[in-house]
Amino acid sequence: MAEDDPVSRRLLEVTLRKWGHEPDLVEDGDAAWAALQRPDRPSLAVLDLMMPGLSGIEVCRKAKALAAKDLRSLYLILLTARSETATIVEALDAGANDYVQKPFTPDELRARIGAGARVVDLEVQLSVRVGELERAMAELKELRQILPMCSYCKKVRNDGNFWE
Repeated sequence: MAEDDPVSRRLLEVTLRKWGHEPDLVEDGDAAWAALQRPDRPSLAVLDLMMPGLSGIEVCRKAKALAAKDLRSLYLILLTARSETATIVEALDAGANDYVQKPFTPDELRARIGAGARVVDLEVQLSVRVGELERAMAELKELRQILPMCSYCKKVRNDGNFWE
């Protein structure tokens, strides 16, 4: 979680811990970007939009490009006092998955974090299934190379050659 205001950061920390989360707290955009580059990076992050160093939007751009390369799920929620449509569109176009307006309502933030966690979980499950499918396809390809078969009648010759 990245929030430059100490009071807001503490409020978010207490709220997230109350919900059973162990937030990794940072106070600016540069520290948020550093945290999202770690091998053990979180799969869900709450970022303030306006921070010293990199803005929340800049962190989103960089983090989404990184996530696309390493194929690990990353769900980004921007926290902002700004409500202009242009700002929200810019944030979503930059890679934010969601946004919450400040001052936030705890129930809304909890629901949005829950939705993000479900998306991340589904992406992880999908990744596991894709891996299983890729392994099955590789095994099928290997079996097809071992077992010559007539493509028309689907019979296998005893001598290992195709039917003519």
